[in-house]
Amino acid sequence: MKILEPNINSVFNIKNSYEFSEIALKIFRYQADNNLVYKEYISHLNLNISEIKKIDDIPFLPISFFKTHKVTCKFTEEKVFKSSGTTLTTRSNHFVHSLKIYESSFVKAFEYFFGNLQEYTFLALLPSYQEQGDSSLIYMMDYFISQTKNNGSAYFLNLDEELNSKIKELEKAEKKYILFGVSYALLDFMEVFPQKISFGKIMETGGMKGRRKELTKDELHQELKIGYGVSAIFSEYGMTELLSQAYFTENKKFNPPPWMKIFIRNTSDPFQFMPTGKRGLINVIDLANTHSCSFIATDDIGQSFENESFSVLGRFDSADVRGCNLMVE
Repeated sequence: MKILEPNINSVFNIKNSYEFSEIALKIFRYQADNNLVYKEYISHLNLNISEIKKIDDIPFLPISFFKTHKVTCKFTEEKVFKSSGTTLTTRSNHFVHSLKIYESSFVKAFEYFFGNLQEYTFLALLPSYQEQGDSSLIYMMDYFISQTKNNGSAYFLNLDEELNSKIKELEKAEKKYILFGVSYALLDFMEVFPQKISFGKIMETGGMKGRRKELTKDELHQELKIGYGVSAIFSEYGMTELLSQAYFTENKKFNPPPWMKIFIRNTSDPFQFMPTGKRGLINVIDLANTHSCSFIATDDIGQSFENESFSVLGRFDSADVRGCNLMVE
């Protein structure tokens, strides 16, 4: 008998670690029964699903499976998101059964950290993502822009002078806004139009995409802080295979929303977790991934901290270069 899918509303109403664990275990049992790829992976590990009683024992699916298999619990999907990549790399595919879940996840995560979406104007500087298409990041930004269009939200592809004018207009009116851009585009714009921003936030996403020399996150943020005249730079940690994002905020760490959790695994033993503060590879629990797989072993190197926050330090040497946060410290 098939296990019934969990109520997605409970995911976005998690209030503590106990609720997170209870819902995570329900979603695990559902996916272990309904996701054929995950189910087969678990069988190869010789694990008894009924014996898994705590989230520390849940197996994480290697992220590479999203390149080679259809990782889903459903027979239908509304959208297929593809990772950024080149002709030399295989792009990941995320078969999204419900776009409403994705929309709920990215709106609630944004508002959890930054407040009411409607209060912002979104200025998008994402040329490489727009050019490639099928991007979950572009879908999110399309939604943010559509919801705040009356505030003047828009994309600014090859429109640097218009973007500069818009920033000056928002600064003069003392309106809240976010300049959301891929790293190299933020640097390119800043060099032509250096700013002194008082009412906006700079949100960088991704690396240089081969357009500029790679920088560590500290180096990148230092340059952006000087060029835009701000005290803090923000960032988001997300990927094609997830429906949730963590945000890099003023505490200089990535912080997940309540329905997302990070574990750090040993680089030489994928089934051993590292203690707080020790470096390893990032495992993500994303409970918004109800209909695909919520338990993913990424190829990103990081470390976790006491308050659920974490850092991203680069990518494991054997992993393909990909779109999100490629800075190596």
